[in-house]
Amino acid sequence: MTRAELDAVPSYVVDPIPERKINLSTNEVPFGPLPGVAEAVAQAAATVHRYPDMAATELRDALAARHRVAPERLVTGAGSAALIEHLVRATAAGGGEVVHPWRSFEAYPVLIAGGGGRSVPVPCTPDHRHDLDAMLAAVTPATRMILLCHPNNPTGVGLTGAELADFLDAVPPHLVVAVDEAYREFVSDPALPDALVEHGHRPNVVVLRTLSKAWGLAGIRLGFLVASAAVATAVRKVVTPFSTSALAQAAGLAALRAEPEMLRRVGLVVSERDRVAKALSAWIAGIPAGQANCVWLPVGERAVELARACEDRGVLVRPFAGEGVRVTVGTSEENDAFLAAIAEVLA
Repeated sequence: MTRAELDAVPSYVVDPIPERKINLSTNEVPFGPLPGVAEAVAQAAATVHRYPDMAATELRDALAARHRVAPERLVTGAGSAALIEHLVRATAAGGGEVVHPWRSFEAYPVLIAGGGGRSVPVPCTPDHRHDLDAMLAAVTPATRMILLCHPNNPTGVGLTGAELADFLDAVPPHLVVAVDEAYREFVSDPALPDALVEHGHRPNVVVLRTLSKAWGLAGIRLGFLVASAAVATAVRKVVTPFSTSALAQAAGLAALRAEPEMLRRVGLVVSERDRVAKALSAWIAGIPAGQANCVWLPVGERAVELARACEDRGVLVRPFAGEGVRVTVGTSEENDAFLAAIAEVLA
């Protein structure tokens, strides 16, 4: 009664967060909604019996103006994850191949399958970087899309300007290259390019962003993509109608008005990220210089053991069995609690 190929697709599972635990497992910002967001959502709630503007016109126009792109090139949706699935549906439905890095965002295989495509994971290099040469070699006549994660989740490692430019030059121009920049706001290394600024003009490049992370809207689901007008039009045709809810539109507009506070909070996260990574490097070798809101611990077979030990001490982190542990950057107090826990564990 259901598609047989889904039997081989792993479920994307996020475990419930127990009370009285410090949650450093889900890559959220720890500071609450931005000023004005809760009030905007409460006001919008009074009209939830009405359908929202399906085109999200005001929000789309505000995002387009902020990123200096034509509004017809921008599509909003229920988070960048949903838009990835819609993009797969518009490019690869019917079994087309989607090449993507691995380890990367664990929802990629699920989203690709949901959009009707076939996942082609390409292992990252030992230093946690996209293996761009191997990704190019994985392209076949069945390939319809290439998906990059920049910076990569869960490792936080990004692409340099030369790497990204050379790769895009080498990709056949008929293939869509989607650059998932969910963590762009946390990038502090000038060597990592803004794909939208540097390459958004390319007809086959699609850049995805989210308001779940730096903008603090994880619980309301809002993201957007910027593409050529032709690709954006195709994606818009397969987006679930009214999927950018009235509450999401109101929250997004309010969050954009609070950009200075967003930037201040991002600065705190970046400072804490670097402090935590430096402290952990005294105990764990090979921690990469991450550029997201998390720190990657390449502990291999010890991943699940370390995560369970941290949970026993009141701190939740995200293990990837046999590979490593991702630690979300929290408040300074939360990070101190984690460092105390991991020090006790490693001792």
